[in-house]
Amino acid sequence: MNAPRVEQPVMPGYGVETPEWRGLPWEWAAERLVGTRNYWVVTASATGQPHSLPVWGVWHDAEQRFMFSCAHGSKKARNLASNPQMAFTNDDTVECVSVQGTAALVAEPARLSEWVDRYVAKYGAEVGPELGDFVRQNAVYEVTPSLAFSVIERADEFATRATRWRFSP
Repeated sequence: MNAPRVEQPVMPGYGVETPEWRGLPWEWAAERLVGTRNYWVVTASATGQPHSLPVWGVWHDAEQRFMFSCAHGSKKARNLASNPQMAFTNDDTVECVSVQGTAALVAEPARLSEWVDRYVAKYGAEVGPELGDFVRQNAVYEVTPSLAFSVIERADEFATRATRWRFSP
């Protein structure tokens, strides 16, 4: 799979329109997404009411996809049923990666097993062998990204390293 296209973000008033700008490589963002323990997931209802909570999840960079689970009746699940547009971020506010995309409920058994296996590989040592069964009882979503943004909240890097990535459809 091709890496997303690097672009200079449009951020009027933030000083990123500088000739010293050097876009971050996608590998930089992927490293942070893979290594994140708690992701912030943002959904919105059909009327636009936002909802944000941390979740466990898995970024799989070879497929450029994100997976998380939640209860079938949760606010996140209800929001995604009416509005599949969402965003998620890593848990670092200094080296931040924010990804926008579309979530789809994973229903195909083989695909569900792939994601559950990845999830258990990441978090199983903290929870134990019952984690896979627990995840399968919940709603599992796969997120296809469209855009990602990153900023480094350090004075010497903010203006020159803020980056936007555009994913191929």
